[in-house]
Amino acid sequence: MTFRRNRRLDADAQAGFGVWRARFERIDRRITRALARAGVPVLRIGLGVVFLWFGALKFFPDLSPAQELATATIEQLTLGIVGPDVSLPALAAWESLIGLGLITGRYLRATLLLLAVQMLGTLTPLALFPVETFSQFPIAPTLEGQYIIKNIVLIGAAMVVGATVRGGGLVTDRPDRAGGGSR
Repeated sequence: MTFRRNRRLDADAQAGFGVWRARFERIDRRITRALARAGVPVLRIGLGVVFLWFGALKFFPDLSPAQELATATIEQLTLGIVGPDVSLPALAAWESLIGLGLITGRYLRATLLLLAVQMLGTLTPLALFPVETFSQFPIAPTLEGQYIIKNIVLIGAAMVVGATVRGGGLVTDRPDRAGGGSR
């Protein structure tokens, strides 16, 4: 008798679990759809704010912690032709333009091209100035090195934004799992 009652309780518990699981799945799908709708625009605008902010800092001498390394890099890459008096305001305008393009969502292809070129320049100090960017090459970056390495995240964010330029977006369910469920 006790055995049957326990089996019935187990079956009731399983049924109750199924109801809660179905509710969880509905809520989870709603949240996932909302994140898919909002995620890329939030990423694009957030990336734009970072570029606009960091670019604007460079308009004011000695406010940007990256100022010296950035101007030294540009001077090295241009073989001394472009000095800090030209490179710093040019870089400030370049980064601010990237920021404005990302924030407004206008001219995204051109904006992302500017960003890609800027990121190539941003990463070059790791090779050009290893003494300034690493305390122990290649495992212990200095603060300047860390500042540069974090750009990998910005590059990834730009790639996601770039994937949506032609109308792409995030998919909330894999086609092979259209019925839902999670791993």
